[in-house]
Amino acid sequence: MSRYMSSRFDALEAYVPGEQPQDMQYVKLNTNESPFPPSPEVIAAVNAAETERLNRYSDPEGKALRGKLAEMYGVTPNNVFLANGSDELLFFAFMAFCDGERPVAFPGISYGFYPVYAQLLGVPCTQIPLKEGFVLDPKDYCGRGENIVIANPNAPTGRAIPVADIEEIVRTNPDHVVLIDEAYIDFGGESCLPLIHKYDNLLVCQTFSKFRSLAGGRLGFALASEGLIADLEKIKYSVNSYNINRLTTAAALATLDSNGYYLENSKKIQETRAYTTTELDKLGFETLPSVTNFIFTRCPKVGGGALYRELKARGVLVRHWDRAEISDWLRVTIGTREQMDIFLDKVREIIKEAG
Repeated sequence: MSRYMSSRFDALEAYVPGEQPQDMQYVKLNTNESPFPPSPEVIAAVNAAETERLNRYSDPEGKALRGKLAEMYGVTPNNVFLANGSDELLFFAFMAFCDGERPVAFPGISYGFYPVYAQLLGVPCTQIPLKEGFVLDPKDYCGRGENIVIANPNAPTGRAIPVADIEEIVRTNPDHVVLIDEAYIDFGGESCLPLIHKYDNLLVCQTFSKFRSLAGGRLGFALASEGLIADLEKIKYSVNSYNINRLTTAAALATLDSNGYYLENSKKIQETRAYTTTELDKLGFETLPSVTNFIFTRCPKVGGGALYRELKARGVLVRHWDRAEISDWLRVTIGTREQMDIFLDKVREIIKEAG
C-alpha cells in the first residue's frame, strides 16, 4: 500500500477471490464455475456479434436484455436491473440502501463480499451466527429493523431456507430492504421471485455466472419493485453507466434463447452432486445437504487445510478458509462426472497415505 491511499481504508480487509493459478493444469473445483461451456447458440452469437461496432458504447439501458429477462420471469422491464456481475449489483445495493442510519444484517458465515462492502462504505453491520450444523434460523432476521442480506442457498454451506421463511423475514421488516442473493437457485432451490409482486422491499439478485455458464461474461441482474430498481439505476448512472458491454449482451440474449441446454446441464450437476456425496459418505466424510453446484464437506481423518494442500499438489483445486469455524471444511465445486472421479481418486489416495 502506498503512502497516498486514504487512511479510511487502513483497516479494510479486501475480499479474497478463488485461486486462478497458471503454473499447471488443474481440475478446477474451487470457484463454483460451470464445468460446461456456453451453449452452441451463445458461441455463435458472440462470434457473429458486431465487433466492428465495439468503438461505440453499449446501450446503457440494456433494453433488449431487460425485455427478454422480463418476459422470462413474468415482470416488466422496469422490474429488472442489469449489473456487471452480481458483485457490482450487491455493491450498488449496499450503496443505495445502507448507511449509518440504516445498518445491515447478514449471516456470519456467508458470501465474503457482504462484510467487505459494509466495511468499505462505513455501514454498521451485524453478522448473525448460524446455528449448529451451519443452519440459518429465520427467526434471527424477523423484525430486526435493519436491512437484511441473505444468500439463499447460502455459500459456502449450500443450505437453503424455504420461501415461506423468506416471506416472513420480508413481511416483518417492512421499512427496510431485504436482499435475497439467489446466485445458486437453479440447482435445486426454490426462488422467492414471485414475492416481489407482493412486497416492495424485496430485492432478488441472480447471476449468469453459475447456471448459465457465463462467469467470464460478468452479468448479474436484480428483480424487484420499480422503486428499488429506480434506486439502483440512480447509483449505476452515478458510477458506471455503460456497465454491460456489447459482447456480454449478445451472449446473454442467446443464453436465454437456449434455456433448455442449461436446464439439462443443471440436471447433470445435481446428479453428479448426489453421486459425489454418496462416494464421500463411503469414505467417512460429513457433507452438508446442498442445493447448489458445490458441496461443503469435511474428512474426519485429514484436516481441511492439509487435505486442500494435498489435493492441490495432486492437481485438484478446491476452496479452503483458515477461519476457525470452518477450517476443517472444504467447499468443492461439482464438475463433470469425470472431474469428480479424479477428485475422489485423489481423496482416496490421501486418506490411504494418512493411514
